[in-house]
Amino acid sequence: MLAVAGLKAAYGRIPILHGIDLNVAEGEFVGILGHNGMGKTTFLKTLIGLLRPTGGSIELNGKNITRMPAYKRNLNGMGYVPQGRDIFPNLTVLDNLRIAFAMHKVEEEKVLEEVLEVFPRLKPLLERSGRVLSGGEQQILALARCLCGSPSLLLLDEPTEGIQPSIIEEIIEILQGLRTSRNLTIILVEQNLDFIASLSQRVHIIQRGQLVNEVSPDQLYNPELVQEFVGMGG
Repeated sequence: MLAVAGLKAAYGRIPILHGIDLNVAEGEFVGILGHNGMGKTTFLKTLIGLLRPTGGSIELNGKNITRMPAYKRNLNGMGYVPQGRDIFPNLTVLDNLRIAFAMHKVEEEKVLEEVLEVFPRLKPLLERSGRVLSGGEQQILALARCLCGSPSLLLLDEPTEGIQPSIIEEIIEILQGLRTSRNLTIILVEQNLDFIASLSQRVHIIQRGQLVNEVSPDQLYNPELVQEFVGMGG
């Protein structure tokens, strides 16, 4: 599915990623944890093509996409929901979805029906402006819009940030369902330990732009380990 080898990236002359190696199998959910500023978001942005790597390689389903622009990676099966959700606040929920329909050239009526089946919370909100949605509703919209393109690999950056617990549980159920129904693969950057433990099959710790340790979800409840590598818990 995904093979990352020696991946390096920088902002200007400041190196951020220092040779990341990661292999993710089809249908696998992998978590990434670390202190702020350790390269988690930079890693996702480099994978999706928003930041050009300075070294290493990225392969998706056997195809080298290292130099491929972001929009082509998206069309080749990689989806990305950034931190902050990044919906269009002045457009309705339906028009936000229509942008994804147009970009992926899919049949609107058919895909809309499928989206609302997976995300029923959006059905009564279709004519509402994005700006009046709660943070949780905006996150669900961002997920739904991303999945309109039927990605095989989904990159999620802090999806629970600023969201009420009831919607966090809803998102967990949705993603677990998509793993079963679509064999979806996910790389998840998250600070909510319960969320990442509920979904991930393995978790990698990132420090100073390198993956330094791999732990099982159960180990995230070890306060000493979490404090050492992530700076949370206790």
